[in-house]
Amino acid sequence: MKILAFPETLDQARALARALGVGCDPVELHRFPDGESRVRVPAIESDSAVALYRSLDHPNGKLVELMLAASAVREAGAGNLALVAPYLCYMRQDKAFQVGEVVSQRVVGRWLAELVDAVITVDPHLHRVATLEEAVPAKRSVSLTAAPLMGEFLARRLERPLLIGPDEESLQWVKAVAEVGGLDFAVARKERRGDREVTVDVPDGDYSGRAVVLVDDVASTGRTLAAAARALRALGAARVDVMVSHALFAGDAQDHLRAAGVAEIWSTDSIPHASNVISLARPLAQAVRSLSLSD
Repeated sequence: MKILAFPETLDQARALARALGVGCDPVELHRFPDGESRVRVPAIESDSAVALYRSLDHPNGKLVELMLAASAVREAGAGNLALVAPYLCYMRQDKAFQVGEVVSQRVVGRWLAELVDAVITVDPHLHRVATLEEAVPAKRSVSLTAAPLMGEFLARRLERPLLIGPDEESLQWVKAVAEVGGLDFAVARKERRGDREVTVDVPDGDYSGRAVVLVDDVASTGRTLAAAARALRALGAARVDVMVSHALFAGDAQDHLRAAGVAEIWSTDSIPHASNVISLARPLAQAVRSLSLSD
């Protein structure tokens, strides 16, 4: 088996390759002034197993390059092609809320399923769809969770913190993280008025002097987490930290979190970011082995 890694996640792909004991080669990219990409993949042995490693944050250009690389690998005669995408894009819109809206999860998921034989991802943002197989109907689809690693990290780092999910959709993540260390948890309520305007009502309780960690799958604009942090600090929380699976942090998201009183920001390395404290190499390697991709 061989892992092919796109440049921005080469370090993470190499860590996965080491965990598996297989080779890892880079996919070469060149972007022309008009925005088009030239893609070159390494030599592939006929009937070999190949895993393309790429997180799909900032996805639009990445998806085209992924398509080109996957096509080249297929043409070279690879017998088994997998996509390892720790962050999987376009999973949020699983319903048309207005006439004419495209259900992007369905479209992108089907396209990925046609592109590769297997998809491995971490904590996909599934809400109305229960399983990854429904969203990405590939021959084999594996959805991992970083919750155990996040729970272990928080248990080592802090003395029995209270975990708070910033909205109802975060319940599954905050509960799973809390269960690892036997920690208390609760979930806030969110009202969104726009992409960057939200209000958050935190659960009733005594927060005086407590260490609180806001836990979620994705941090994008940071506005929901910032609103929750301000509310918790106003109620007397001694410190508020943030732990997320996927550190998108678009634009000035981190500045808003700091201004809201957030002390530390932690994330997995699903998306390369300064907040990365948890490597996903071990669970990803287990997933690859479970699919017999490295045999």
